[in-house]
Amino acid sequence: MPKMKTHRAAAKRFRKTATGRLKRRKAYKSHILAKKSRKRKRKLRKPALVARSDEKRMKRMLGL
Repeated sequence: MPKMKTHRAAAKRFRKTATGRLKRRKAYKSHILAKKSRKRKRKLRKPALVARSDEKRMKRMLGL
């Protein structure tokens, strides 16, 4: 059986944390920012963790 290939698009978007979870960036922060509140944009800056329900699938895509 050949090795699994890493999904390159996913590899660029997710990072593994020290505890083994996956870190991601939040959506809706790239454009049309004028209508979004200052508070909302500030909250979108911080990275988030991938949901537990999606983690298994994401790790398989990343070859972890």
